[in-house]
Amino acid sequence: MKKGVIALISMMMSVVLLAGCGAKPAAESGGSNGGDAPKANFKVGMVTDAGTIDDKSFNQGTYEGIVKANADFKMEYKYLKPAGTTEADYSKEIGNLYDAGFKFIVTPGFKFETAIFRAQDKFTDAKFVLIDGIPHSGEENAEPVVKENTVSIYFAEHEAGFLAGIAAALHVKDGQAGFIGGMKIPPVEKFNWGFQQGVNYANENLGTKLVINKENVVYQGSFDDVAAGSQLAAQMYDRGVNVIFAAAGGVGVGAINEAKTRAQNGSEVWVVGVDVDQYEDGVYEGDKSVILTSAVKKVDQAAYDMIKAEIEGKFPGGQSITIDAKNDGVGLPEKNPNLSEDIIKQVNEVFDKIKSGDIKVAGEKGDLID
Repeated sequence: MKKGVIALISMMMSVVLLAGCGAKPAAESGGSNGGDAPKANFKVGMVTDAGTIDDKSFNQGTYEGIVKANADFKMEYKYLKPAGTTEADYSKEIGNLYDAGFKFIVTPGFKFETAIFRAQDKFTDAKFVLIDGIPHSGEENAEPVVKENTVSIYFAEHEAGFLAGIAAALHVKDGQAGFIGGMKIPPVEKFNWGFQQGVNYANENLGTKLVINKENVVYQGSFDDVAAGSQLAAQMYDRGVNVIFAAAGGVGVGAINEAKTRAQNGSEVWVVGVDVDQYEDGVYEGDKSVILTSAVKKVDQAAYDMIKAEIEGKFPGGQSITIDAKNDGVGLPEKNPNLSEDIIKQVNEVFDKIKSGDIKVAGEKGDLID
């Protein structure tokens, strides 16, 4: 499936949606009670991608949105973790959820694209939410097919990355930045491209001089190799990098661990987190954290909104939705303890300009480092 087709479909079928967040432990079902909100008459299932629901990233964000929806709408919910990450592994757990009566199924990640492509035809009375991907057959140049029982959700990661680049440049001022990506897929690439554009904008307009060298932009190739993340971060810090944007799941956890070790030894090094607010993951002494800020995409919000839409009879089946700055679906965390009030003020001013269209962040590589 070509990236260009995905991007085109995403742009052509953009819709605005929004909402909230929550939390819960390992693999199990759940329920809720109390409240005046309408009770859901369906059961919500989730199949995790590589990692777990406490991965501090994409799986966790999706699951927290489901938990928040449970608190408000009192539906039964459950997640299943596949044995592997192939289409067959994902399809097996989708089928298991369906057979158990969980007919509203949320799947986080592009790896579910072909599994959902088949599931939306096989289980026509189920609803599917595919985050960060669009259903297709897997054949070369295959056209996306979003059936009426499926919704595909994308995020403007480049806008979140842009704001993180602004914040990093304003904080470091005159130094070096690096980027560690997981797999080289469109969402990760857009984080990278947005981050570089943000740094460039700050250098050109806000008086900073942050440098990003080619050797300090790396895609590790996975989302779960913690040791590799530590090693890559160590190499960058040794080359004089001051702040690393890690959009890499477990690989990013390795980068955070390396930064914590160095901070404990007196070095001032930083990491920009991804997807969710990773401040707590960077704590190394008291409440001190190596997480400068995080490029957030509100995955929890997306999962919550789709459940709410189904309850209200407004499920946007057949559509591909893009969540961006204009509907506050991407950005930085609400609280950024390591950023000064002045930096936060300047970042917010830039954010407002993105929302108004005065600043346009490109979701393509252009002449950026890849």
